[in-house]
Amino acid sequence: MLAPSLFCYFGVKREKYMVTVKDVEKNSYAYKAGISGGDVLLSVNGNNITDVLDYRYYTTEKKLKLGIMRGKEKFEICITKKDEYDELGLEFETYLMDKQHSCRNGCIFCFIDQNPKGMRDSIYFKDDDSRMSFFFGNYVTLTNLDKAEVERIIKMRISPVNISVHTTDPQLRVEMMKNKNAGKSLEYIKMFYDGEIEMNCQIVLCKGINDGKQLEKSLKDLSGYYPYVQSIAVVPAGLTAHRKGLCHLEPYGVEDSAEVIDLINKIGAENTKKYGSRLCYASDEWYINAGREIPGEDYYEGYPQIENGVGMIRSMETEIDDEIKAKYRSGYDMAEKRRISVATGEAAYDFIKKSVEKITDKWYNLNCNVYKVKNIFFGGGVTVAGLLTGGDLLAALEGKDLGDALYIPSVMLRHEQDKFLDDMTVSELSDRLGVEIRTISSDGKDFVCSILGCR
Repeated sequence: MLAPSLFCYFGVKREKYMVTVKDVEKNSYAYKAGISGGDVLLSVNGNNITDVLDYRYYTTEKKLKLGIMRGKEKFEICITKKDEYDELGLEFETYLMDKQHSCRNGCIFCFIDQNPKGMRDSIYFKDDDSRMSFFFGNYVTLTNLDKAEVERIIKMRISPVNISVHTTDPQLRVEMMKNKNAGKSLEYIKMFYDGEIEMNCQIVLCKGINDGKQLEKSLKDLSGYYPYVQSIAVVPAGLTAHRKGLCHLEPYGVEDSAEVIDLINKIGAENTKKYGSRLCYASDEWYINAGREIPGEDYYEGYPQIENGVGMIRSMETEIDDEIKAKYRSGYDMAEKRRISVATGEAAYDFIKKSVEKITDKWYNLNCNVYKVKNIFFGGGVTVAGLLTGGDLLAALEGKDLGDALYIPSVMLRHEQDKFLDDMTVSELSDRLGVEIRTISSDGKDFVCSILGCR
């Protein structure tokens, strides 16, 4: 029962989105104020609450008046927090407090459209939600936004926003994304710039479509929004064997991958001279495709796009080298013999094999076989470890000497760490191969400790 001193009746129009409280943390501000699961949160300090952005923004004050609806009754609850950033203790039915916004584009390079049939439903969901960009770093195309939403982001100082740009040519963007609003939504980048909202941009490159002169234009246009455009990553479109009925796209080869790198680095050098930062980065895949050495750490300027595959190999190699030195200098001793194996994708194979050799050169009791796994599930054009399936691993490793344990990159598994993309479980694969399976993260220290068995 709510104490009368904590609330007064007020009239608030029932909003389209109903933000329902699922549960209340015991002994929290909300719990002590009498809020219960099933209540609907209508407003905070007179501001309507429709999603998580409204909630996070308007609850960062010490004194709050919460508009609540319970059944047909509407009332206010007053809460005073010790600190403005204290959590109220409310849990909602969904993290975003309403439905996740799906993508309305039909991009010619969309990877989800290239998935084989018969996979779990979540594999086919196309996310294009600006709120997910803020909370989890997802990239969004801006086509789901209108000017009011952009103004809300600016007002709330939501930064950075991660944007999938692909091209700054409005008409080409419409053609590539199959969305009539794709060109117009480029205006929002200028609005974010004027509103001093930081942005990270990515360009997914399709051979003969948005590369060459179009890529040069896009890089120069986006660089002109410095300092609020902080980084621009260029990545090749991922092409699977399941493109029946889709736009014909050609993979990049050695020579044209080298041309892409040279163009990106040309614009990067101009930016360095003009702004003191290169801003533009080629993802690791370009260097692997071109057979070129990955640049040094200085190139990546603090790795602003590492989650986009830009500098991941260089960063991990540095961490591995540092950890090997630290372990060796500390006198780490491997008294017993250790026999293990590591499996990875075609793209990372040379790097992983070289890294393992660095470790075995120092610790002679270690025997580690490194296996290259071809992606059969998505087709030979997909070479990254994160898209390998349990079936791919089984086909490549069955009958091989796997030692006492098989290590695989954790990115092969969904976030629960229990299944591969083809829904084969880790335990099922372990039983089929007759070996214990363990995961390794992309952290260099974790990699060395996993191989040595000291974690």
